[in-house]
Amino acid sequence: MNRFQCAVLAVVAVAGTVLGGCQFLMPSGKTEVVSGWASFEEAEAVLATVEPYRTTRDEVHAAGLDPKTDSTVSILNFADILQRFSVSALADPNGFERGIQDCLRAGQRCAAYAVKAEKVRSKRVGNFWLDLLNFKRETESSGWNFNALVVFVDDLVVYRITGGQPRLHSYEVRRQPLGPLQNIGESLRPTIP
Repeated sequence: MNRFQCAVLAVVAVAGTVLGGCQFLMPSGKTEVVSGWASFEEAEAVLATVEPYRTTRDEVHAAGLDPKTDSTVSILNFADILQRFSVSALADPNGFERGIQDCLRAGQRCAAYAVKAEKVRSKRVGNFWLDLLNFKRETESSGWNFNALVVFVDDLVVYRITGGQPRLHSYEVRRQPLGPLQNIGESLRPTIP
């Protein structure tokens, strides 16, 4: 290989590294309600152990669902529970499952735990230079979210329901044809005191 070929090869290698290696400079982020669950399935498995009219509040805490130690668990009082059900619950509580009926009859003795956990990661993808200059920004997000409601009368679980999205995946593209000049009008607008 002569010097010219070595120089061309070196320029190509440096250009490839600079252009292809810029991807690591793209911003990324993470949203997580910190929990002991690594996946939707793990959260669902823990809640599956909670059985209405068999599981006690202490057993729920032993399973890891303790609002004093787990930030995914919120305590709901009776008024909060009423807000989660339609007004028709007050008119005809017999239209609900047994656990909800018992809760409505128990009044202030009824409480609940609302569980909400999520893990979502987002990262910018696409062309580094278009992103840097604000012409085109592409963001890809993935993860999961989980929610549950565990209703107690006194210290006995009377109702449990789970939900959420086992798989989240979204892709967002934001284009600004003028790039960094797109919002220049906002900075030139006079401020009125």
